[in-house]
Amino acid sequence: MLYQHLFWFFGHPEVYVMILPAFGLISEIVPVFARKPIFGYMSMVAALFGIVFLSMTVWAHHMFTVGMNTYVEGFFMLMTMLIAVPTGIKFFNWIATAWWGSVEFTVPMKFVFGFLATFLIGGITGIYLASVPVDTQLHQSYFVVAHLHYVLFGGSVFAILAGIYYWFPKITGRLLNRTLGEWNFWTVFVGFNGTFLIMHTLGLEGMPRRIWTYANPAWATTNVIITISSFLIAFSILVLLINVVHSWGHGEIAGNDPWRGNTLEWATTSPPPPYNFERVPPVRSFMPVRDLRESGELIEAEPVLTPT
Repeated sequence: MLYQHLFWFFGHPEVYVMILPAFGLISEIVPVFARKPIFGYMSMVAALFGIVFLSMTVWAHHMFTVGMNTYVEGFFMLMTMLIAVPTGIKFFNWIATAWWGSVEFTVPMKFVFGFLATFLIGGITGIYLASVPVDTQLHQSYFVVAHLHYVLFGGSVFAILAGIYYWFPKITGRLLNRTLGEWNFWTVFVGFNGTFLIMHTLGLEGMPRRIWTYANPAWATTNVIITISSFLIAFSILVLLINVVHSWGHGEIAGNDPWRGNTLEWATTSPPPPYNFERVPPVRSFMPVRDLRESGELIEAEPVLTPT
C-alpha cells in the first residue's frame, strides 16, 4: 500500500501538469474567436490556483479498493469531488465568453469546442468514480479506461491540436490548409468518441481491463467498432501531418496577424525575428495587441514596432 501511495502521489498530480497548459491554450484561443475578453478573468486565475492546490490532495482515489481506512477514503472522495468546482468555474467562463461573443468557427475554435465537449464528459465520469461505492464496482473496468481517455486525450490532445492550428501561422508565416483542418477535426472527433464513448457501456456491463478474450461474446462486436474508430484517429493524425508538411512550404501566406489576436506575438512579423521587438511594446492590459488595435496604434498588415 505504501508503494501505491508513493506512485500515485507522483502519478496523479502529473495529470494536472498535462491539463493545466491545455487550459491555458483554451483561455488564449476562446477570447480571440469570440471577439471579446475572457469572462471572469480573476475567477479564472483563482480557479487555477484552486486546481493546483487540490491536485495534491486527491491521489488516493486510485486506491479505494486496497483496504484504506474508511475516514481516509472519505477524505479523498470529498477532495476529488471538490476539485470539480474550480474546473467548473473555468468551464462556465469559457462557455460564457463564447456565448456572449461573436464566434468565428475557425479550425482552432472547432478543436476548442471538441475539447469542451469531451473533457466535460471526462469530468462528469470522474465525479462518478470519485464515489467510493461506485468506484468499488467500476474499478479495473473499461469505464475507467473511458474516463482516463476523455480526460487526457479529450483534454490535452484537442487543446494541443487547437494550439497547432492557431500558432502555426506565427511560427512559419503560413496558414494550415482549412479543408484538411476540417477533415482533421471531424475524423479525430468522430474517431475518438467512437473509440471511447462506448467503453462506458462496456465498463457498466462488467468488462475488465487488460484481457485478451471476452467473457461475454456480445462484447466482441462492440470491440470491433472500437478498433475501427481507433484507426480513424490514426487517419486524422496522418491528415494533420500531411497538412503540416504541405502548408509549411506551400501554404497561404498568413501575414502578421491572421486571427486578429490579443497577445504580443501577433504584433510582430510571422515568423518573428530572433529579438521579437526592437523596443519593449506598451502593455496596458492582458490583451495588449487588442488595445493597440483599438487605440489606432497598430496598423493592420504591418507589425507594430517594426524591427530595423
